Amino acid sequence: MAKPKALIVRAPGTNCDIETAYAFELAGGESVRVHVNQLIDNPGLADSFQILCFPGGFSYGDDIAAGRIAAVQWQTRLAEVVSLFQNQDRLVLGICNGFQIMMRLGIFFDADEQSPPATLTWNTQGRFETRWVHLKPESDHCVFLRGIEKIYLPMAHAEGRLLIRDQQASQEIADRKQIAVRYCTPEGHTGDEGLGFPTNPNGAQWNIAGICDPSGRIFGLMPHPERFLDPTNHPSWTRQSSLPKHGDGLKIFTNAVEYFA
Repeated sequence: MAKPKALIVRAPGTNCDIETAYAFELAGGESVRVHVNQLIDNPGLADSFQILCFPGGFSYGDDIAAGRIAAVQWQTRLAEVVSLFQNQDRLVLGICNGFQIMMRLGIFFDADEQSPPATLTWNTQGRFETRWVHLKPESDHCVFLRGIEKIYLPMAHAEGRLLIRDQQASQEIADRKQIAVRYCTPEGHTGDEGLGFPTNPNGAQWNIAGICDPSGRIFGLMPHPERFLDPTNHPSWTRQSSLPKHGDGLKIFTNAVEYFA
C-alpha cells in the first residue's frame, strides 16, 4: 500500500517545516515541503495528499498578528485547498504558528458564525515564553491523539493563550468534543480552572493547549510535537536513563499516518 502523503506548506518566516517533514517520514509516511507561492500557482498540487500540515515558525514575521497574513492569503487564494481537506476524509494539522493560521482561517468552526467562538491571543504575561509542558488529551475523539494518555512537549510562543467568546460558545465547543488537549500537572491533573504559571504557560482558558474540529480530523496545538522525536531532544536526556526509544511527539504523527493504513 502506498505511503500516506503529507503536504507541509511553508511561507516566509516558517522555520519548523524540515523537522515536521522528518516527523511524518519517521512515522512511516511521505512528506513534501511546498512554498505557499507554489501552491497558489498550482492548487492542484494538493490533490494527491492525504494530510495537510501548517508547521510552526513566524509566518510573514507575525507583523500584524500571529498567523494573520498567512490566513488572509489562504482565504483569498487557496480556499479551494482548505475546502478539499475539510470536506473529504483527509487530515489537517497545525503546530504553533500553524495553529494560529488555522484559528484565523476559522477552519475549526461553522463558517456561518458571526464572530469566532474562540481565538488565540497574547500570553497572560505579555511576552514570548519557551519551556517544556505536560499535556493530557481529553479523549480519543481527535485522530492525532488516539492512544495517548499524557505527553511532554516543548512550547515556544507569545500569542498562544486560547480564549473562548462566552459561556454559550464554551458549552458548544465542549459538546462538540472540540477540546482536544490541555496543559496538565506532571501527575496528569487538568481541571477546569487555570492551573497557573508555568503549568499553564500562557493563561489559556480551561488550560486548553489544542482543539480539533467536530470530526476529529482537523487538529491544532501550540506545543511542538516535531521537537521531541528522539530521546536526545529531552532536556534531561543525559541524566535520565529510563527515556523511551522515541520522543512523545512521534505518536501524533504516527496516528496521522496509521489513519490511512
